[in-house]
Amino acid sequence: MPFLGQDWRSPGQNWVKTEDGWKRFLNEQSNYVNEINSYCKKEEYNKENILHSTNYNIAAKKRKKDLLNSKAKIKYLPQEKWIYVHKGSTKERHGYCTLGEAFNRLDFSSAILDSRKFNYVVRLLELIAKSQLTSLSGIAQKNYMNILEKVVQKVLEDQQNIRLIKELLQTLYASLCSLVQRVGKSVLVGNINFWVYRMESILHWQQQLNNIQITRPALKGMTFTDLPLCLQLNIMQRLADGRDIVSLGQVSSDLLVLSEDRLLWKKLCHYHFTDRQIRRRLILSDKGQLDWKKMYFKLVRCYPRREQYGGTLQLCRHCHILSWKDTEHPCTANNPESCSVSLSPQDFINLFHF
Repeated sequence: MPFLGQDWRSPGQNWVKTEDGWKRFLNEQSNYVNEINSYCKKEEYNKENILHSTNYNIAAKKRKKDLLNSKAKIKYLPQEKWIYVHKGSTKERHGYCTLGEAFNRLDFSSAILDSRKFNYVVRLLELIAKSQLTSLSGIAQKNYMNILEKVVQKVLEDQQNIRLIKELLQTLYASLCSLVQRVGKSVLVGNINFWVYRMESILHWQQQLNNIQITRPALKGMTFTDLPLCLQLNIMQRLADGRDIVSLGQVSSDLLVLSEDRLLWKKLCHYHFTDRQIRRRLILSDKGQLDWKKMYFKLVRCYPRREQYGGTLQLCRHCHILSWKDTEHPCTANNPESCSVSLSPQDFINLFHF
């Protein structure tokens, strides 16, 4: 049914003859105005309203565009720091929770600032870069790159975890190289030229990490080498990565002797691997003893190492809510802590394999 205004020749508009000719006015109040002065006033009023609304719409569109623009440094702001994880639709709950949605809403930007959660987030970024990058939505991929940039900047400022981030960037660059070659199969969201730009950014970050110069803090007092040998060895036993022990042994001749301690490498092997795995990779030294150092690096190539993090994501088995360990969620259980299960980075990704 057509819409007819007060003037049947036009939909809700009035035409008024003025000295400058016929002009059209919007009739918002559904009444006629007979005097020409009132029409002039209304014309000025409408112009101001239209101009104000136009400027408002342009500003709103610009803010929205800047928020979605990958070049903007504005992070994705989640409403809550927890999400429901469900794999099917019910009468009470519709739709699915995807990996991209979880990555956007769990506030990983703030998590990287926490030293307890930093390694967890980096490991998660590495796993996503290996096989799950195409599972992220467009906004999730932009958020992924923004978080990665913040991680690199944090490492450049703190001068810590350099090797960890180098491995992450190398894994991501290798995955992007293989995905860009398959551009005809629509495996990446967005323009291919923009992904090439992101790859150039990764190369730039790698160069920055390679050129980093670790400065020694100007501290007065006791250093690590001033401690008794038993305390130095006790501290080295707290290192979970054998490459850190090797690097520490290159500092001085005394630390080199401690880094070759058989008991140190034996505890490291039993920490990461089971007895059955160790028995399959026995290596004897020239003296007929077990070479635990060589066994460790051989076991690392064959089996995954044990992962342990200070801050992890937890899944509530009662209400199926995924959140950080130190984040409260609206759980109806009598004892919510007993219902929470810590998730490794791989377990987190496995939740979204439908």
